[in-house]
Amino acid sequence: MKRPTIADIAQRAGVTKAAVSFALNGQPGVSKATRERILAIAKEIGFQPNSAARALTAGRAEAFGLIIDRPARTLGSEVFFMQLISGIQDELARQHVTLLFTMVEDQDEEIELYRRWWAQRRVDGVFVVDLQVNDRRIAVLEGLHMPAVVIGTPRGSGALPAVWQDDRSAVETVVTYLAKLGHHRIARVGGFARYWHSRLRSEEFTSAAAAAGLTAVSVEADYSAEHGARTTRSLLGSAEPPTAIVYDNDVMAAAGLGAAQRMGRNVPADVSIVSWDDSALCELIHPAITALRRNIPAAGSQAARMLQEMAAGGYPENFREAQPALVVRDSSGQAGAPAIATPRLSA
Repeated sequence: MKRPTIADIAQRAGVTKAAVSFALNGQPGVSKATRERILAIAKEIGFQPNSAARALTAGRAEAFGLIIDRPARTLGSEVFFMQLISGIQDELARQHVTLLFTMVEDQDEEIELYRRWWAQRRVDGVFVVDLQVNDRRIAVLEGLHMPAVVIGTPRGSGALPAVWQDDRSAVETVVTYLAKLGHHRIARVGGFARYWHSRLRSEEFTSAAAAAGLTAVSVEADYSAEHGARTTRSLLGSAEPPTAIVYDNDVMAAAGLGAAQRMGRNVPADVSIVSWDDSALCELIHPAITALRRNIPAAGSQAARMLQEMAAGGYPENFREAQPALVVRDSSGQAGAPAIATPRLSA
């Protein structure tokens, strides 16, 4: 079936195509009666305006972009990105705005895509994730005057607004909890040091542990199950193994738990396991994993609202996420003694 066009509307209404365009775009040049007749005919024949043409005439693409520079194998198992995208999409769908999502191999390719999208009016703005130390994307986006919202620390977002989490407070919550359980040697399996969130968590982990009188070490990994298991074996096989390990995501935490058990370690009697991200995975395995729970979809929705405000000419302030809660489960307990606990929230 042929898609209805402006020419079809013009023919039925007995007007020019220019008059139809004026009426559909709410521009002056036609009478009220003519405008109403044109709109009624458009609705009757099921006319839908072409988004590309509308972007050229109105200067709006009605779409926002999200580019992720992560391996597909890692992204597919990361609960953070799935929840973030769901929050963004939920907000944009209400406004009938499209999310243009893709993955790239490196930051150079990502920057080139930003330039192309902006030049071709493919998007009205972008979400920036995985903020890096000395991130080249920030200066490029500022130079393009392209609306952009960073999901990451304001310390690295330049002049761009950010939706951010207080890593210091979250780390202190976990370290204080472990200290109260009698742990003296703790470890953190984090992400790549080039990411701001990983760097800040490492700094705060070391600082909070020192303040609590604990010995702490942070190890870099790539967020995958393979690295989570390998790093756990290395830590537990050392001369002075930690009695508690904190992982930067649920996938590494689950893999670490399995690796510890295969080494003959009892969880939590020999080693407590804590995940930075909470998910269904943390609840389904045995023992269930203690985890920090944050409202990631809410952060995505907030970022979408901020980007819409920027695209409309506004400039939103940085937004700090709600403090995550520590959900205590069976994978953590007193150092050297097994603990069976009912899942509960700890402030």
